[in-house]
Amino acid sequence: MSREYRQSVYAPPAGAADLLLVRHGESEPARPGQSFAMMQGHGDPALHPEGERQARAVATRLKDEPISAIYVTILRRTHQTAAPLAEALGISPSVEADLREVHLGEWDGGLYRIKAAEGDPAFARAKARQEWGEIPGAETTAALHARVRSGLLRIAAAHPDERVAVFVHGGVIGAAMAVATGAQPFAFNGAANGSISRIVINGDQMVVRGFNDVTHL
Repeated sequence: MSREYRQSVYAPPAGAADLLLVRHGESEPARPGQSFAMMQGHGDPALHPEGERQARAVATRLKDEPISAIYVTILRRTHQTAAPLAEALGISPSVEADLREVHLGEWDGGLYRIKAAEGDPAFARAKARQEWGEIPGAETTAALHARVRSGLLRIAAAHPDERVAVFVHGGVIGAAMAVATGAQPFAFNGAANGSISRIVINGDQMVVRGFNDVTHL
């Protein structure tokens, strides 16, 4: 009888960390003339009711996964999105500060959304050049990528052979995917609120296994 060679099924290599990157749920809307609450120079809006619904949907999707740890950023929308899953699993989230959202300089606090909707020239330049630093006072794309890489590697080093849920931001997911794949800096920007992306990290090697999964929403 001849041997058979079936197609392989992916499994993370020994010692790798399996990170599920969850974008926070939709946050409260920006309004002209009003700033969000601020946290260490970053806009810190709470979740919109739709974002709360998305958070519950994420928990329903992931509560049966073998998740050993949950991470959030310094910003409350990630804490609020992680809360239903943390409660379901009985896990207290840890904070990874380097995975906070892009620092938007003079446009933080909600103004970024307004400027983007109005097609401000600086926003157009940022998109065209794939450079956050075109926004007045914002951090550069290179600086964002460097800290996001550091934050992800730090989490991975702490969780070999484990699956971890990491609640982050749209700009951070875009940066993580670009770092992992070598794609253009903004190629993966725009992950949906409540979406799940996946990166497997082994040492300093990153492999993307999923992007913008919204089937639970």
